[in-house]
Amino acid sequence: MIRLLVLALVIAAGAPAQAQAASREEELQALRQRIDALRQELEDKETVRREARDALRDSERAISQANRALAAAAADARRLRAEAARIAQRRRALEKLAAERQAAVERMLVARHAGGAPDALRVALSGQDPASLGRRLRYVGYVAQAAAGVLGGYRDAIAELAGLARAAAEREAGLRALEQASRAEREKILKERRSRQRVLERLAGEIRSNRKEMTALRADEARLARLVQRIIRIVESVPEPGGPREPFSRLRGSLRLPVRGELTGRFGAPRGAGIEAKGVFIRAPEGQPVRAVARGQVVYADWMRGFGNLLIVDHGESYLSIYANNEALLKQVGEAVSGGEPIATTGSSGGNEETGLYFELRHLGQAFDPLRWVKLK
Repeated sequence: MIRLLVLALVIAAGAPAQAQAASREEELQALRQRIDALRQELEDKETVRREARDALRDSERAISQANRALAAAAADARRLRAEAARIAQRRRALEKLAAERQAAVERMLVARHAGGAPDALRVALSGQDPASLGRRLRYVGYVAQAAAGVLGGYRDAIAELAGLARAAAEREAGLRALEQASRAEREKILKERRSRQRVLERLAGEIRSNRKEMTALRADEARLARLVQRIIRIVESVPEPGGPREPFSRLRGSLRLPVRGELTGRFGAPRGAGIEAKGVFIRAPEGQPVRAVARGQVVYADWMRGFGNLLIVDHGESYLSIYANNEALLKQVGEAVSGGEPIATTGSSGGNEETGLYFELRHLGQAFDPLRWVKLK
């Protein structure tokens, strides 16, 4: 295919001007279509990859949150089980004590009624001598006090047992709720892990596909690079429209910036993620004219991801000037432009936060600092 295209270009170079222009227009149209298709394909792949990464992020966040909730539930369950164990131990002790005190009360009641144990009034009216009477009354008081203590302790033990029974029931209900919540969290974790696995498999498939695509794209890039070099040699052998122009290399130090404005981004400045700016950014109001820095021919005029409305001018000698983030492109591919001629208007296309112009100069495909070539005053 490349050989056929190059052969066609060679034939066109020797053909009449009208046939040559028609042939180059057809080739240009084919190249535009290929660029549009490739750009759309890359955008679609980036969208799918971004969705997969977002799904993976959400899945892993959900797993982390579920594990935290499960760990907290397990800690609460251990605390409730420990409290339940202490309540059960105390309950057993109280049940034993209550049984002992109940038995003591029963023995006292049996002894009191069956044996005819005297109370304080009966002793006081018995007619005994005062010394014996005092001792008997103190004895009866001790017995009554002891009986009251036994009865009070029994009542307290019964009341505490009732409270412990309520506490045990509450702990049991709490444990059941925690176990239910833990089961729900475990099910959620399993579901998220399955979802994460699907995302990982999807990403793995994309990576395999992208590797194949990258191999193909590198081969296409190599073929395109060879084709471009052949086209350049053919074009150089064809007289330029309007006659020869001054070599771009002689314009160093005499160029004007493409637009009036504030220089806010310089060549080589860090842009994040280890990337350095390959050009400069000139802040300017929207709609200001962007002018070609020198005479040349438009070789690209279209929207490109990250650069918005982008225009590239070929100045010969393998020099290119690049104008990005434009609001509008005023020239089309193939049009000749003069130095200072408006070719676009400033804007913020491509998602740029500021309005203005991003500007690059390149030679043999390599970017260099445009400020070393322009006359700022």
